Amino acid sequence: MRVVVTGTPGTGKTSAVEALESEPEFADAGLEVVHLNELIRDEDLWSERDEERDSLVADLDAVAERLSDRDDLLVESHLAHHLDADRVVVLRCHPEELERRLTDRGESEAKASENAESEALDVILSEAVNEHGVENVYEIETTDRDPEAVAAEISAVVSDDREPSAGTVSYLDYL
Repeated sequence: MRVVVTGTPGTGKTSAVEALESEPEFADAGLEVVHLNELIRDEDLWSERDEERDSLVADLDAVAERLSDRDDLLVESHLAHHLDADRVVVLRCHPEELERRLTDRGESEAKASENAESEALDVILSEAVNEHGVENVYEIETTDRDPEAVAAEISAVVSDDREPSAGTVSYLDYL
């Protein structure tokens, strides 16, 4: 089984997956965790550097090839929904909180604002539904929740104890 955890930068993907990794019952699921952004950097799976955004442009074909022989994965990244997956977890966070989180970790105001607007417009959720179908997408609100609570929701997705949900969160008021 392949599960991906995706969402706009700042929604809490890495923190929630790290919390999930520390849960004993997660080990029973037998999923190898891949922090995709680290893999892209460590194995040079990128095609160019976007100077304006100060980021690497991932070579998603190379990433897919690199992961093609591995089953039973949980992949975490804002790009993870572009990969083959059985279940897609999309973390969501109110854009105002998202902007605060991003600026607190040193992102520029412009980058934080761009990501907040993307979150308000459901960009990653829409892409996930388009690529994987609404029946395979699980939306989780993270705004006022700690990583352990979000990890419990992801665990419920992995163990098939949660129904798919997409379109349950709206931040249009932000716009």
